[in-house]
Amino acid sequence: MSNIVEVKNLTKIFTISKGLFGQKKTEVRAVDDVDFEIKGGSSLGLVGESGSGKTTCGRLILNLIKPDRGEVLIKGIDVYNKDKREIKKVRRGAQIIFQDPYNSLNPRMSIKDILLEGVRIHKLYDKKNEDKRLGELLELVGLAKSDKDKYPHQFSGGQRQRVAIARALSVEPEFIVCDEAVSSLDMSIRAQILNLLKQLQKELNLSYLFISHDLPLVEYFCDRVAVMYQGKIVEIASANEIYSNPLHPYTKILLQAGLAPEPETRKLKIDVKRFEYKAPDDDIPLRDYGEGHLAKV
Repeated sequence: MSNIVEVKNLTKIFTISKGLFGQKKTEVRAVDDVDFEIKGGSSLGLVGESGSGKTTCGRLILNLIKPDRGEVLIKGIDVYNKDKREIKKVRRGAQIIFQDPYNSLNPRMSIKDILLEGVRIHKLYDKKNEDKRLGELLELVGLAKSDKDKYPHQFSGGQRQRVAIARALSVEPEFIVCDEAVSSLDMSIRAQILNLLKQLQKELNLSYLFISHDLPLVEYFCDRVAVMYQGKIVEIASANEIYSNPLHPYTKILLQAGLAPEPETRKLKIDVKRFEYKAPDDDIPLRDYGEGHLAKV
């Protein structure tokens, strides 16, 4: 299966002002020389602690912020291309579902206008077929057609996230970034939304970049997992391989801190409290340990 997303040497550096009058400048490499691919119809989980660069990486891929260096191709199109027509194709084909459904939906817009905004921008349907498309979108995410005239405040958190998913689907994308898309929801609602995303992936052949700090969810949802630490990818492999045979010390720390210890394969012999992990050495490349398992060890 061919790659739908290719990320090459992606780097983003932020300059932070320090001191009483901000006279001291410090550079922070939020994303540091990152490479990975996502195959069509698959899900890549991007995991790491807060501040590891996951969200910045997702936004760079969608050209929501500009990189300092690197290249991102979506279906072979450079997302930083200056050709407006090409950029419009990319924006239609790649969408995002944000973390907070309470803030990501415009409270002044009806559900109908929220879901048809992208359709109208990209001129996908004439006015006669807009209502038909609206009904299809609501049905896809498990909402009633009568919900189209309601406003976001009339829905629960889980229902709002369904609206956010429908909005992402409205322009018929092939790739979606899920940026902590279920982290603000109750556990029972999380399961419903994850199952919905899986169902939509099968029906519409979607590819996901699933950004999360919740390791059990990533294990359940994703085909492959990339581990980020201080802006770098330190390990990447299939979900089964990462969770049963982690190679990098930081991956082991994440797993021990974030997963229940019942399965024998997860009883990792590492003392998190005593282990002090330093930033990855730039001289250590991602080495291939077979079957696509790469690690900086």
